[in-house]
Amino acid sequence: MPVVLIVEDEEQVRVLAESVLQAQGHKTLTAATVEQAIALLDGPEKIELLFTDVRLQDDLEGGLSLGQEAVKRLPGLPVLYTTGQGITDGMKAMFVERYGFIAKPYTADQIHTAIANLLPTRTAN
Repeated sequence: MPVVLIVEDEEQVRVLAESVLQAQGHKTLTAATVEQAIALLDGPEKIELLFTDVRLQDDLEGGLSLGQEAVKRLPGLPVLYTTGQGITDGMKAMFVERYGFIAKPYTADQIHTAIANLLPTRTAN
């Protein structure tokens, strides 16, 4: 069962994403802050995908920085970014290969498709 770390500072959105991913067969870990996420990345659980909001704690690019740090700590880690804010062309350029993006508000199907594209051989049906 793929383990997904969800990083979202808005509790209602975090709980919704967690319930959607669990219903799709994923084990989830959640964090509301970059610091909590780093602690989980360094923890004993093998995280297979990071799903993070781009904007965390009023930092316009906190999630982007987290994604970069996560990949340094866990090379090859796929990262799925999300935001309800506008995305610049520079940010779009980051969403290639191991990186994905879905805009808020997203649907369960959009999450499933994005994760299936990032973890094609291990995604639960």
